[in-house]
Amino acid sequence: MKLGIMQPYFLPYIGYFSIIKHTDEFILFDSVQFIRHGWIERNRILKQSGGWQYIQVPIIKNNGRDTLIKDIRINNTDNWKAKILAQIQHYKKKSPHYNDVIQLLNQIFTDEFHSITSLNKKSIEVICSYLGINRKFPIFSEMNLKIDKVSAPDEWALNICKALGANYYINPIGGLEFFDRTKYQKQNIEIRFMQSQLTEYNQFGGAFEAGLSIVDVLMFNSIDEVNMMLDKYTLI
Repeated sequence: MKLGIMQPYFLPYIGYFSIIKHTDEFILFDSVQFIRHGWIERNRILKQSGGWQYIQVPIIKNNGRDTLIKDIRINNTDNWKAKILAQIQHYKKKSPHYNDVIQLLNQIFTDEFHSITSLNKKSIEVICSYLGINRKFPIFSEMNLKIDKVSAPDEWALNICKALGANYYINPIGGLEFFDRTKYQKQNIEIRFMQSQLTEYNQFGGAFEAGLSIVDVLMFNSIDEVNMMLDKYTLI
């Protein structure tokens, strides 16, 4: 079984979805410390005037420094859904799939969310369904999975693989220097690192902004085109 494990990102970039598509199971890993101003509560889209801007979900700010992702709560006193929808209005004139994306976001935003993990899970589920990727997304903190004690950060994935009987683990390329491959080899688990090839596409006609939220990719590309992008990667 090929396993992917990632923190629950908010409307993540296309490489995140490449790992989902090319694994047999994908776990949303929410039992580690929340790092503010990462990708858990925000992502990037184009600005009308050029460059990029953040779309962001407000979180309750009384969380301690060691708060885990699973315990992060959304500040619903802020009308963040309307703000995000307003931030993408400028796509309407030049984006061929604007209406499809609006429908997806409205489908996601229909629910009332209190935890950031539940919001991000729903958004990933809805987008994967749109792309024809049929997958369930277990949340690690809710799995009641018994794993060996973790003595180093790169052992979370190792011990989850062992508990689930996975013999193949795929991680984003950013972890290449972080993981000790020998630990995995000793357990007969193959570990590979995915380098996504971020295909350029026509945005607003200016310089291409790579690595934006999947929202931007979906605005300008059909389902078939996005799936072709998801298949462009190298395993190291």
